[in-house]
Amino acid sequence: PFAGALIDRWNRRWILMAADGLGALAVVALGALFALDAVQIWHIYTLMFIRSTCAAFHWPAMQASTSLMVPEKHLSRVAGLNQALQGLGMIAAPPLGALLLELLPMQGILAVDVTTAILAIAPLVFIRVPQPERLADGGKASGASMVADLGEGLRFLRQWPAMLVIVGIAMVVNLLIYPALSLQPLLVTKHFAGNALQLAWMQSAFGVGMVAGGITLGVWGGFKRRAVTGLLALALNGVGLAVVGLAPEGAFPLAVGASLFAWFMAPFANGAIFALLQAVVPAEMQGRVFTLVQSGSGAMVPLGLVVAGPVADALGVQAWFLIAGLVMALVGAVGLSIPAL
Repeated sequence: PFAGALIDRWNRRWILMAADGLGALAVVALGALFALDAVQIWHIYTLMFIRSTCAAFHWPAMQASTSLMVPEKHLSRVAGLNQALQGLGMIAAPPLGALLLELLPMQGILAVDVTTAILAIAPLVFIRVPQPERLADGGKASGASMVADLGEGLRFLRQWPAMLVIVGIAMVVNLLIYPALSLQPLLVTKHFAGNALQLAWMQSAFGVGMVAGGITLGVWGGFKRRAVTGLLALALNGVGLAVVGLAPEGAFPLAVGASLFAWFMAPFANGAIFALLQAVVPAEMQGRVFTLVQSGSGAMVPLGLVVAGPVADALGVQAWFLIAGLVMALVGAVGLSIPAL
């Protein structure tokens, strides 16, 4: 969460470039270890830690920059297109990774990752990224000022009940969604008695749904009230997941169709809520608010994985999809009834 205080003080374009650049340098180091045949497992954990730290700066800085570059009426459309691009990556990356494993040594694959980082950094050299107004101390961050800034961000959230609800919703969604994604292989093999082909169909439904939903939101833009778009989509996303959990053993096509529907709705929920935050949070506070949202929702992922395992063991894998779907549908429906939202 401390990254937000720096994002609100430092030049956001340089933060984006540095985050990509440091992540690429870590990959270069790991590639060299592979080339020397000296790599150990702790090297890979270290790389993941560095890249995750860079991501803690990159995503909030990108979201905070977008709100200063895109007219407010188009924020939902841009968020939808970003979701579509994310879905395209999810479709393309696994088969490309498998192909590269056949063609290149590991250091060669890591070199591809470094190349894509360079492609991400290069446009930022030429693109102007607007900055919010500087803080009173001219953007100089000491330890005390960072803590003070973080406290200001927490007070900002605490004094705005609707914003706290949105953060709570993000935490609940992450608590439920990531375990569902992790349990997909077991759902296919244990419940539907499928194999790699059936798993590929299920994962393709995920990617295709994300792309289709993101493009649709990019073209349409959602309802005038972004909260309605996001909460309604969240409820429908939950309905789709619940149907996946209810599908009997011989109804695998139904599960694939329900999964496609659920992930078609996901970009509407994510995109609309991101656009809502970009529109209502003051530009000079967005780094702190977005990192707090990211930290809170990210903390739910390992917790959800810890809980999902015993639940799946005790009740069956499909039970988690049913529980997650029903809770998400309920959260979306209740959210629509809260006047503050």
